[in-house]
Amino acid sequence: MENTDDTTNVDGRELKRGWTTGACATAAAKAAYIGLLSGKIPDEIEITLPGGQTPVFKIIDSKMAGDSVMAAIEKDAGDDPDITHGAIIRVTIQKSEGVTFKAGPGVGRVTKPGLPLDVGEPAINPAPRQMIIDNLQVVADQKGIALGVDIEISVDNGVALAANTWNPRLGILDGLSILGTTGIVIPYSCSAWIASIHQGIDVARATNLDHVAACTGKTSESAVTELYGFEPGAILDMGDFVGGTLKYLRTHPIAKVTIASGFGKLSKLAAGHMDLHSKRSQVDPAFLAKLAAEDGAALDICDEIENAISAGAIMEIIERHNLTLGNHVARTAQAIALKEAHDSVDIEVLAYNRSGKLIGRAPFLEGGA
Repeated sequence: MENTDDTTNVDGRELKRGWTTGACATAAAKAAYIGLLSGKIPDEIEITLPGGQTPVFKIIDSKMAGDSVMAAIEKDAGDDPDITHGAIIRVTIQKSEGVTFKAGPGVGRVTKPGLPLDVGEPAINPAPRQMIIDNLQVVADQKGIALGVDIEISVDNGVALAANTWNPRLGILDGLSILGTTGIVIPYSCSAWIASIHQGIDVARATNLDHVAACTGKTSESAVTELYGFEPGAILDMGDFVGGTLKYLRTHPIAKVTIASGFGKLSKLAAGHMDLHSKRSQVDPAFLAKLAAEDGAALDICDEIENAISAGAIMEIIERHNLTLGNHVARTAQAIALKEAHDSVDIEVLAYNRSGKLIGRAPFLEGGA
């Protein structure tokens, strides 16, 4: 498969872009459709993406059986750490009236409202569906025929792969989703993660959840799940994107939102940072020393905090001196979060240490859980 020349520069290194599951499914579908009409499946296939790019994909497997044709593509996600990199995406085409999409083995089905697909539909998103139709329509027009096909998409080992995605939380069962609006995977894309957060909020709202937790990592996720007995659908894997999460909640509110985070990342939110990644914001010991002073800590302890070299060292100081700084950091972060969300939701903030122990809390302003 040939890749585009477009790359993303991170730390001075050029990163190769890749292809979405939707682009791979489009290539496999086009190859299978050509095979259905001509009796010969091509070894490689060119498709047109929504942005006009025309990548070429290698067909790694194919089969003709009666009135159905299957073609397969191996997904190349470029330099992105995509769980579906190397996945085999198969499309089987049969003649039919109109165009229908079916979920084969390894492709999920929608079981909850709030997604851009109806409950019961195969998890093949609208943009990939249109991409497939557009590319097949070109072939049909060249042959002078109406486009009429059943399109079944499957992914080898898709059920196991989906267990490592957001799909179970979103109510997409039995496999992966076929995704991608542009067809191109941008390495380490922030937009893809934020889009998943938005989907999580949409599903929570559509299923009438009135309390969810936005977590920065596995430790805080496990701790808040145990605290409230949350089901997976009530957990938002926010990661570092607290700003993107709060911005979306402004216009898509959920009554109660618990922000659960490690102390270090939460201290960045308290300082006003909306992106908590270490490359874009840092723990500020001087800021935390100021909060400690406001909280009544002795001057020598404040100096110790200001001279600390890490959030871990500051947590050790908090524990050694039995400080309530964790609560103050949580309250300060809560005020920042409420302002960013335009007070559209009630927000609780929980701070955890590395072992999952709660070391700071700012409870809901309205009270209760």
